[in-house]
Amino acid sequence: MDTISNMLSSIKNASAVGKEFVELPYTKVNEAILEVLKKADFVAEAKVFKEKESSHKSLHIDLLYDDLGAPKIRKAGRISKPGRRIFKGYTELKRFVPGTGVWVVSTPRGILSSNEAKSKKLGGEIICEVM
Repeated sequence: MDTISNMLSSIKNASAVGKEFVELPYTKVNEAILEVLKKADFVAEAKVFKEKESSHKSLHIDLLYDDLGAPKIRKAGRISKPGRRIFKGYTELKRFVPGTGVWVVSTPRGILSSNEAKSKKLGGEIICEVM
């Protein structure tokens, strides 16, 4: 099961119907992706929690909406999939105007947005695209 695709589709679907938050199973990669989305102002908060009777951690993601009530995340999808990995050098990475979109890139220095990776001259695997 692809946990990143599951997270992206859950966030996209929850924001489309106007939910305030969504809760998902925890993984380190998902937490790192959510930190990039938080810096890019697509999600309000991402917290890790563990229920008393459970032995598994979960992620609580607070979603953001604009002044008119439209979701900030309109499109979210995987680019590099388990069956076909997509790698780009730093010269091939897209630069996005803040607030319009973000590529999440797995670099040797961690998971970064495409703007950060390009400014640090780091290439890597394009995990997903959020707009």
